[in-house]
Amino acid sequence: MPETANKVKYGLKNVYFAPITAESEAGVPTYGTPVAWPGAVNLSLDAEGDTNAFRADNIDYYVTASNNGYSGSLETALIPDSFRTAVLGEKTDTAGMIVEDAEANPVPFALLFQFEGDQKATRHVMYKCIATRPSVASETTDTTIEPVTEEVDLTCSAIYSEVLDTHVVKAKALEGTANYDTFFEAVKLPT
Repeated sequence: MPETANKVKYGLKNVYFAPITAESEAGVPTYGTPVAWPGAVNLSLDAEGDTNAFRADNIDYYVTASNNGYSGSLETALIPDSFRTAVLGEKTDTAGMIVEDAEANPVPFALLFQFEGDQKATRHVMYKCIATRPSVASETTDTTIEPVTEEVDLTCSAIYSEVLDTHVVKAKALEGTANYDTFFEAVKLPT
């Protein structure tokens, strides 16, 4: 695997979501076509999991660490209506009004995005995310117009990879690798 030449990363762009349309008994998902999510402002995902130490001989004799995925938020200019209907379960009525369904369960989805670097860009996929409903907020304008962003909270967990025979949470493709140019066309599973 080629090593990145980046010294720093910055910038967030090319955010896409791809709803999970089916899942095998083993936990291998099938995804819909990725849909662009314009207006990305900030993505912040914290690692979830704990370490557990077994004490013997007066030392930490055996230490394990669990990987429970990530949790955090995605802040955007606006949450696309396509995301609201495909993932959050909102419905469009015959007059074109988008209605929040109180009984809807969010659909799991893959989140794809890109970070820039000083040398190369890196594209990422979080394989199984659940999003919460966003808050409703805005404010009056004054002498200048300040955009108000929208945010969804995310929980990202693992899927099963038959090829690797393990559970995987995320993957990335560096600029110049095989999957890089077609990364946003379909969710790439490990090969």
